[in-house]
Amino acid sequence: MSMITGVVVGGGTASADTVALPTPLPDRFYDAPRNIAAFKAGDILAVRGRANPAGFFDIRTYQVKFRSTDSQGRPIAAVTTLLVPDRKKLNGPLLSFQHVINANGLECAPSQALWTQDPNIVIREAPALNVVLRQGWTVAIPDHLGPRSAYGAAKLGGQITLDGIRAVQHFAPARVAKSPVGLTGYSGGGMATAWAAALAPTYAPELRIVGAAYGGVPMNLVKMAEGLGYDRPHPAFGLAFAAAIGLSREYPARIPMLEHLSPLGWQLYRGMRNACTFDILRLGAGHDAEQVTTGGIGIFDDESARKVVEENSLSLYPGIPRAPIFEWHSPTDTLIPVSSIDRTIGRYCRAGVRVQRQLTPSPDHMSAAVIGAPQALQYLSDRFNGLPVPSNC
Repeated sequence: MSMITGVVVGGGTASADTVALPTPLPDRFYDAPRNIAAFKAGDILAVRGRANPAGFFDIRTYQVKFRSTDSQGRPIAAVTTLLVPDRKKLNGPLLSFQHVINANGLECAPSQALWTQDPNIVIREAPALNVVLRQGWTVAIPDHLGPRSAYGAAKLGGQITLDGIRAVQHFAPARVAKSPVGLTGYSGGGMATAWAAALAPTYAPELRIVGAAYGGVPMNLVKMAEGLGYDRPHPAFGLAFAAAIGLSREYPARIPMLEHLSPLGWQLYRGMRNACTFDILRLGAGHDAEQVTTGGIGIFDDESARKVVEENSLSLYPGIPRAPIFEWHSPTDTLIPVSSIDRTIGRYCRAGVRVQRQLTPSPDHMSAAVIGAPQALQYLSDRFNGLPVPSNC
């Protein structure tokens, strides 16, 4: 996950084209009902059963469409995929797993990718999730980028995550109405997880979240943007440009993508409109903000656009999580600003949050995910079992 760097703001009214909305899925299950405003956040809008994804056994799979709220406070329809083990206890553990989604295309979301044969999109966490499913945990996997695939809109991801949990607990066949809840995710999925934990005390105070385990989280998106090709070419610039598209979808009045793109900028804009991670990285590799705009005008020159990025930076959000936290990352991660993690977790510790931190030995962003995942799941298992909460603040 990264942030916005090279798109510019111009005058005029944003249209569907200027905010690069993704191509809608042909599956009408995802459509919002016309009376969606009549529903409360977390209310179920529709449910359907699905065949189990490849690699998953002894479970029942459902998809739950529910009412959530976008970044402007407007009602939206969102979807979570629910994996219910055949052998589970009433009100047994409920895990909300926020998958890494670095994407502008709706086909990249978990509710689609869990069934894909495309090696560029396929979700590879099946073995780890099978472990907890066999322990009787119910697992919810939300499409936390929302119906516009608003990559970069991190606060939105937290809201959708929490409303997805509400919806699952309203779904009687899951038998999790009073379940303790754990949250987990890494990188972009970790960002949705961390935002959910921080928002929960005010956005969804009724949820019994017993722990949140997240890693590799970009806590300050402005600083991350500045490191991903703002003023010099970067191999991961595609992530920054894709996030610019995602944020323009979520905040079209404040970040319209208009006439100031260079020819290269228009080429990337069109190429990334429905792209998933690998294509985003391929298209953006080695570019920077000045190359994709005319006259070298960058988004950070615009006060309104910069404020949007700040509003989606968890390190700048004053709220404090109520649930205990397991946080892990590489201290030498070159993709995310580690200092922002340190400051955010330090603030949580000073506020009395029980935080267990783990620094992984790998300098690589994604290998750190694999190293820390077993300890993250063990941490949540201990919380579900009511063990004393550790802290190394």
